[in-house]
Amino acid sequence: MINVTKTFLPPQEAYQAILKQAWDTGWLTNRGVLVQELETKLKGYLGVDNLIAMTNGTLPLQIAIKALQLQGDIITTPFSYVATTSSIVWEGCMPVFVDIHPDYLTIDESKIEAAITPKTTAILATHVFGNPCHVEAIQAIADTYNLKVIYDAAHGFGVRYKGQSVFNYGDVSTCSFHATKLFHTGEGGALFCKSELRDAMYYHHNFGHDGPDVFRSLGINAKMSELQAAMGLAVLPYVDTIVKERQEAVQYYQALVDALPLKTMQLREDTVWNYSYYPVIFENETQLMQVKRALEQKDIYPRRYFYPSLNQLPYVKGGNCPISETVASRIMCLPLWAGITKSNIKTICNIIKTSM
Repeated sequence: MINVTKTFLPPQEAYQAILKQAWDTGWLTNRGVLVQELETKLKGYLGVDNLIAMTNGTLPLQIAIKALQLQGDIITTPFSYVATTSSIVWEGCMPVFVDIHPDYLTIDESKIEAAITPKTTAILATHVFGNPCHVEAIQAIADTYNLKVIYDAAHGFGVRYKGQSVFNYGDVSTCSFHATKLFHTGEGGALFCKSELRDAMYYHHNFGHDGPDVFRSLGINAKMSELQAAMGLAVLPYVDTIVKERQEAVQYYQALVDALPLKTMQLREDTVWNYSYYPVIFENETQLMQVKRALEQKDIYPRRYFYPSLNQLPYVKGGNCPISETVASRIMCLPLWAGITKSNIKTICNIIKTSM
């Protein structure tokens, strides 16, 4: 069986050696030494100043909306994972969808301004598959209209744009450390923010605690456990190798896909990418489904990702986003992970070629 992704597992003895520190102290949660060590190492590796490790990648989005005291409308993209939209709705705000760029697949910055009303309080955009948004244009709009900017950078681990971490843009950025990501803590995530926002974000993720007996603000429990942090500390030394192997796989894919009638995502200029996914866009949905069935008959399981276009969710007032809708209906991520073989990739591409 070839799945769309495969979790990287570090040597078990390496994980157990790190985990032993938590075992020896009996300290498994409430920001123990392993969580603190992971945060410090990640800040150094990524080149960021403010990072709060959390138990998944969705809670940082919800906390950012809550801590920034956002209300009313939040302009967002229809082409992302459902958590981007559901976090807005969960926090009592209204997602206002702006269509995407047909090549970069990120929110079309040229269409944002027309969607702004007196009710608009923020822009929540996604660095799609780790491909950065046009952050300069988005920030200029936000500055003009006094809006906050949040980036869903779930796929952005290690991505650099114009020489710095993609997490350094916006008021807040978030990342997922889910087991399917190139860096993971089994389940987990992180929030990155400007220095002046760090305290508010921190207290919101820890019940509002300011010491054991003082509650500084409203909060929830989004803390990462020591078990999760141990996995992250065991995986982190292998990240450069993971990215290199994924890069080699993408380059081999590209050499074969270039001969097929498929479109691929265009990377934004000045981007150092992390090869997080390999999406291809078919001419139509019928063709996609035909190829998907052919692959599944051979025990190969790609993923329709992202699908559906989020403006079509049943609990939102969608709006018209024709580019996102057509891309979502025709895009599919092919299997990609560190260690996937050229033979695997060749088999996948041959099946695509013969079934189109």
